[in-house]
Amino acid sequence: MRILHTADWHLGRSLHGQPFLPEQEWLLTGPFLEMLRQTRPDLLLLAGDVYDRASPPAAAVELLGAVLDEIVRGLGIPVALIAGNHDDARRLGFAAPLLGAAGLHIAGSAQGRLIRFEDRHGPLQILAADYASPEQLAGHFPEAGITDHEAGFAAVMGHLRGLRDPSARAIVMAHGFVQGGLESDSERLLQVGGSGAVSAAHLEGFDYVALGHLHRPQSMAGGRIRYSGSPLAYSFSEAGQQKSATLLEIDATGAVTLTEVPLPARRPLRLASGSLAEILASAGGPGREDWLQVTLTDRPFDAMARLREVFPNVLDLRFQSRALAAATPLTRAGARHGPLEVLDAFWQAVRGEALPPAARPPAIAAITGLGEEG
Repeated sequence: MRILHTADWHLGRSLHGQPFLPEQEWLLTGPFLEMLRQTRPDLLLLAGDVYDRASPPAAAVELLGAVLDEIVRGLGIPVALIAGNHDDARRLGFAAPLLGAAGLHIAGSAQGRLIRFEDRHGPLQILAADYASPEQLAGHFPEAGITDHEAGFAAVMGHLRGLRDPSARAIVMAHGFVQGGLESDSERLLQVGGSGAVSAAHLEGFDYVALGHLHRPQSMAGGRIRYSGSPLAYSFSEAGQQKSATLLEIDATGAVTLTEVPLPARRPLRLASGSLAEILASAGGPGREDWLQVTLTDRPFDAMARLREVFPNVLDLRFQSRALAAATPLTRAGARHGPLEVLDAFWQAVRGEALPPAARPPAIAAITGLGEEG
């Protein structure tokens, strides 16, 4: 069976106040559907964070409906999806029993449910569980004494093992942070004060694990555990990443072969640094319409307006002096610095220049608490 694994669509997402729904619509109704036409999978897995927030904008709901309708009815590809930590599982799972008959299978359960498929090799089980907080899972598994994500994840995986037929092939769909995964800036923490990471040991015994939550495409356990990653970059920490979906083929024994199918971006996220003159001089090359984070090494007047005359999609502007960029960080392990050195570094970071000599005596007085008589 050929299966396409995707996740973390985050429909309705914004970056630095810029709505990304037009980019999402361009990708999902164009290149993504074309990918499905070319690869012809027997099943599509969408592993959570379908929306960017629990109450998505109406346009995001309409886009999801249109895309799923084209996939399920237009292309005849069944879809299995779960809720992520950004989704409201109750809203996402509305009318799930009715939709299943049409080919759209929604987990609709934090404990997990079994969805049955079949190919020429026999039955294939999809064990799908919505994301839920430890507090929510404690209500579903009162005997487990759940107080954290680790215990909650263990209880869910144990429940899924109880649902499966051990003689049939089994794929798990889950949403969470498995230890060893590489994060990006655009993922919402699952736990205040920590990552909420869980052990991959709970995922032993399944033929493939289709994960959502981390936005960087990555595999563990030799490819058996996989994050497909988000289809678009949603933070500048992801600039330069090649986004993709994962095409897997599972044979009669449950062995899985993976292929990354690249996804294009209409306007990639890109980092640019240098003086304003250097940045503007680069406008003749490709990428003028990219979403930009610009770090300027000088401080010209009205920099953002001048940049946007040439690069209309600058989203973030930062300043850094060349001297500071080349300097040894004050935070270097084992280094000790006096108050005036710290103040001088702060002045450079904010003003892009060294602390003026005329400001040093007042600064020393302010730091030491001594007045003119001191």
